[in-house]
Amino acid sequence: MKSIILLFTVSCATKPITSKTVETTPNTKEKEYPVIQPIDDEIKYDAYGTEKIPDLQLGNARMHLYLDSLRGKRVAIVANQSSSLGSMHLVDTLLALGINIRKVFAPEHGFRGTADAGEKVWSHQDPVTGLPIVSLYGNNKKPRADQLWDIDIVLFDIQDVGVRFYTYISTLHYVMEACAENNKALIVLDRPNPNAHYVDGPILEKDQTSFIGMHPVPIVYGMTIGEYALMVNGEFWLHNDVTCQMYIVPCRNYTHKTKFEIAIPPSPNLRTDLAINLYPSLCLFEATTVSIGRGTERPFEQYGHPSFRNTGFTFVPMPTTGAKDPLWQNRTCNGYDLRASQNKRMYEINLNWIINARDQLGDSIDFINQRNFFDRLAGTATLRAQLKAGLSAKEIKETWKLGIESFLKTRKKYLIYR
Repeated sequence: MKSIILLFTVSCATKPITSKTVETTPNTKEKEYPVIQPIDDEIKYDAYGTEKIPDLQLGNARMHLYLDSLRGKRVAIVANQSSSLGSMHLVDTLLALGINIRKVFAPEHGFRGTADAGEKVWSHQDPVTGLPIVSLYGNNKKPRADQLWDIDIVLFDIQDVGVRFYTYISTLHYVMEACAENNKALIVLDRPNPNAHYVDGPILEKDQTSFIGMHPVPIVYGMTIGEYALMVNGEFWLHNDVTCQMYIVPCRNYTHKTKFEIAIPPSPNLRTDLAINLYPSLCLFEATTVSIGRGTERPFEQYGHPSFRNTGFTFVPMPTTGAKDPLWQNRTCNGYDLRASQNKRMYEINLNWIINARDQLGDSIDFINQRNFFDRLAGTATLRAQLKAGLSAKEIKETWKLGIESFLKTRKKYLIYR
């Protein structure tokens, strides 16, 4: 009998929690999962009767919903530099409140968020708090039993950007799986997703499963990390169909359309809201010979190549924090500055940029030079074949529609916010 997902959401709901049947495989019984109805914003008015936008509260700020569950417990926290509460790191806040934090699990880029993409992150002791920092990247992506034996409850608080190949949701998967296998409770402190306002991209195919894509979802899936955790549990995506005893502390006064500006970069090369907005469209270039500006002051806000035609805009990648050995280091790249042309939120993946690169470089090793990596990013080998065949962006996107429509039905079951 699989365990039931529990939500720390009763006190913030304006509509009652109802049960919803989740479809399972023929060999399993149907389960009733409590699913919260969409949260209505609390509308406030000033002295003149003018409507005011309610203040957004992140899950970690709603301490009355989870602090008592931590008292007297041995706590581990999955965190990085984005895990802040006001001007203080959440770890420092909880320690000051007398919570017994025993260790920190750190995702890709490390606890302080300075490691390059893909760089090995070593376990160490944090010089500020003295806590052991256990890396969940490299060879130890999943907490081991010997790393959880002295822990009663795990807290997860990491800023995500809502893109399938951004590895924090893969870390979430392995943390959930480890908690389920070792009978540990997990509290997910929910955060806004800056790309939650749309869904787009091909669905990941099973043969492309990797740490940069573990689930059959599109590139942009339009869910917060708390909602995503519910989906991982509810769809039985964990190993051996285990489910995690999990509590979600939701954001307050938030919808998927809420524009959320991130104060602390979630990783070294996503430094601005514009970069986060462009990331779903530009990250496919990571498997090509085209630079997206790593090693400059504005990564993921531009793209270029030494062999591109003269566009009147150039940049020169140099070693920097988060990009110690950038592509085309010390070489001048002709390219495209996307700051001026993309001053509004994107509502779809823009394929025109990668098609433009294809047209200038051709379908050869001079363009997509890491083909397996490209297919894992895309979640399918079909996109690379479509680019080779010369299909337009419209023709390619037409092939995504059925997969997206099917995913939206699955997604709907786990939404906390409207």
